[in-house]
Amino acid sequence: MKSIINWVSSLFKDEKGTPSSKRFVGILAGISLCVTLFANQFTEEHIAPSAVLVNAVAALAFGALGLATADKVFKKEESKEEEEV
Repeated sequence: MKSIINWVSSLFKDEKGTPSSKRFVGILAGISLCVTLFANQFTEEHIAPSAVLVNAVAALAFGALGLATADKVFKKEESKEEEEV
């Protein structure tokens, strides 16, 4: 159980081990989007959220996780350049 908790907490940390708000927001938006879309399969059409809202949450999730990935990629290149100097 301890290893599962450590794994989940590592999802929200960047490569330095500090908490990352971009990862937190991206994962939270992705999970809420999946739960909402799954729940809407069993409800009537007039209860469903608007398409604009679904697209906005999807863009937020993709953007936040994409920024976290870009930070990780570009930080490694910078650290390699610093080691060479």
